[in-house]
Amino acid sequence: MKKRLEMLSRLRNRDLLVVDILLISLAPWISFYIRTESLHELRQYINPLSMFMALDGICKLAIFYVTGLYAQYWRYASVQELATLLRATILAALVEVVLFFALFTPLGIIPYGFPRSLPVLDGLLGMLLVGAMRFSIRLVQSWQTRSEESVSMKPALIVGAGVAGAMIVKELQVNRHLGLLPVGYIDDNLEKVGKNIHGVPVLGTLKELTKLLKEHHAQQVIIAMPAASGKKVREVVQVCKEQGVTSKIVPALFEILRGTARVDQFRNIQLEDLLRRGPVKTDTKSVVGLLKGARVMITGAGGSIGSEICRQIKEFGPTELILVGHGENSIFRIAQELMEHPKRGVAVRTVIADIRDKDRMDSVFAQHKPAVIFHAAAHKHVPLMEVNISEAVTNNVLGTRNLVELSERHGVQRFVMISSDKAVNPTSIMGVSKRIAELIVQNAAMRVGRTFVTVRFGNVLGSSGSVVPVFERQIKMGGPVTVTHPDVKRFFMTIPEAVQLVLQAATMGTGGETFVLDMGEQIPVVELARDLIRLNGLEEGRDIDIVFTGLRPGEKMYEELFYEGARIERTTHDKILVSYNSMDRDVTVPMGDGNVSIHQHIVSGMPGYENPLGMDVDTLIEAAHQGSESIVLRLFSKLVPQFRMPDPSAEADEAIARVSMEKAAVSVKS
Repeated sequence: MKKRLEMLSRLRNRDLLVVDILLISLAPWISFYIRTESLHELRQYINPLSMFMALDGICKLAIFYVTGLYAQYWRYASVQELATLLRATILAALVEVVLFFALFTPLGIIPYGFPRSLPVLDGLLGMLLVGAMRFSIRLVQSWQTRSEESVSMKPALIVGAGVAGAMIVKELQVNRHLGLLPVGYIDDNLEKVGKNIHGVPVLGTLKELTKLLKEHHAQQVIIAMPAASGKKVREVVQVCKEQGVTSKIVPALFEILRGTARVDQFRNIQLEDLLRRGPVKTDTKSVVGLLKGARVMITGAGGSIGSEICRQIKEFGPTELILVGHGENSIFRIAQELMEHPKRGVAVRTVIADIRDKDRMDSVFAQHKPAVIFHAAAHKHVPLMEVNISEAVTNNVLGTRNLVELSERHGVQRFVMISSDKAVNPTSIMGVSKRIAELIVQNAAMRVGRTFVTVRFGNVLGSSGSVVPVFERQIKMGGPVTVTHPDVKRFFMTIPEAVQLVLQAATMGTGGETFVLDMGEQIPVVELARDLIRLNGLEEGRDIDIVFTGLRPGEKMYEELFYEGARIERTTHDKILVSYNSMDRDVTVPMGDGNVSIHQHIVSGMPGYENPLGMDVDTLIEAAHQGSESIVLRLFSKLVPQFRMPDPSAEADEAIARVSMEKAAVSVKS
């Protein structure tokens, strides 16, 4: 019996054609007998019935072929195959009825007294026989799979009984090589509890997860909720950890929407999944209005943020994407990626240029004529900038000023600068240089009356040189994982989420605003390290250690998003705020033999004032070019009074020289 069932499950379409011929030939005779319940009448009409059978059979087989009934794989038949079967058999039945009354009867093929209901009965019976044959193959395959699964498959629970969960169950049922047997769903929707989806029951809610894991001896949990928050994912992961059950997850919603993953796939849980904050709601109409048909320039296009800006902007249909970067390898990579997944009507231009070279950038502006600029190019590594002060100034300050002035000259209507939470009450060279860049953009906006804005946010997960890749590398090497301080906290956001909000913020404002992304709560960095250790299947203290090394120069215990006294306003988007700062101050800048006093009145984000930064920024840049870092440091503290200068003493030059010597010694040693 088992061998016969196995033979049935292995039937191919050419075998089914032979079976269909047999079934289609039998159907008229069976239908006639059902209608008349008389063998005598069956013998009386044997000739016209044979003629009807032959003509009708040829017609049905032709329709089955044309509608694709012989191009299906029936071992894994589902709703789609059922739809094909119904379409083919219903069409065949309709054609059969038309032929019977419009051709067979008028031509005398069917004599008077022949049952007129025969074509209807034959059509229904043919549908049942042909369908039963095919779906019996599916049933046998399912029976065989389940009998094998009961022995070798690992029981799995699916968290989420929505579309994603149903697709995961179907994938597991079809692909036995995955080695997982779906035994039930977990879902907080009480209306679904007790129901069956693809033959798998919805067992209960998340509150019952621990109990259900034990009852069903589950060895795997798959979180099938693409839009689940990080909090919910953490809850499931924690329960699984306590019960010794492995867990996986379907890709996040942004991965599915971008086409980089499918909803029916699942993978290991990553740190980004634990920090999800739910999907970002984007007013796509306003973003399309800004970007569609526009020439858009992205500086720092090869970086983590810049490359994601390129990916997302491409989907909104600009005429040109102008990728500007100093590193040829990173620009090559993002350009190749964009060209491998092209969007019709979007031209990708690559420009290798240094934003500090104003003449070069002037020719780039003249050639490409951008209407919108996203300025993501910057030196961002705090410890590196502490010992490369001149580079921080020339790249972050001079580079930004060049772009702003060229934007004014070439008629750029919208300029969006990416800033950092480290620009607020800065204690680092990187932070203060970004704050001055913010002021340059704000002043230019007020001076020219165009939409030049800044978007400020905290750390993004997975960006080059950020803490997460460092931790991952240390874990891979066996540790220890180094954290600066047990109490240090940071804001974190995923790169796609940050860029979605940047694009949304770009559509807002009239000029001079500093938009601040809602980063949620600050997360202890040590907890981030512990999460990564657990996600790698290791245990802190047993498999790998966490070592505290102390805060590095320029680092804070925690970050800030707003200046004290700033006016904070909500925007139309619940995750985007706007900050307005106001300051009145006198500036006295030490300049070689004497002091230069300038009265500056800055009302950031308020119209009606002249550019107060020009002379100071000129001096700052000139001092950076000359390597006079003591003057640079003093100008930092004057331009940004909240900046806590690393060495405010008169011996600043000596301290900087000492650091430079140490850096040179390290370089020689390496």
